Amino acid sequence: MKPLTWTILQSLLKARIDFAVSVPDALFAEVLEKLESVGITHIPVTREEEGVGVAAGAYLGGRRPVILMQNSGLGNCLNALLSLNKTFGIPLLMLISQRGGRGEKIVAQIPMGEATIPILKAACIPFYVPESLQQLESHIVEAAERSWKDELPVAVILRRELCEED
Repeated sequence: MKPLTWTILQSLLKARIDFAVSVPDALFAEVLEKLESVGITHIPVTREEEGVGVAAGAYLGGRRPVILMQNSGLGNCLNALLSLNKTFGIPLLMLISQRGGRGEKIVAQIPMGEATIPILKAACIPFYVPESLQQLESHIVEAAERSWKDELPVAVILRRELCEED
């Protein structure tokens, strides 16, 4: 198991996350394969806004959900995050892999890569950007605690550079 995968899974368990929704993403591929093996129910979805809705239902049913997605999906689910989660105080831990950063080979990924953090700021969604795997663990746990305490979505942005530590 890659160190990034191990760190994410251990952090989710430490944060008492027991339910995950995801949209396919290469960065999270191994994590998604291992979620069920550590006792986290995993529901793959086809779009991010669908994931936000499924996670909200899981929360209302007593679960602690996380959504794993790429930053390009943030634009897809922004309305659901604001009109559902923020309006009704539904917490959600969001793990977002960031495309469009340093070394991006697909030009179409760059605009959303540049817009991700400004969009989160404009939506008043707190976020963390870990610089190391050690920080990633503490940021996931802290983001989850903040999400449940403040009853709102909180994001952890995983830059591609973080994966280079792997």
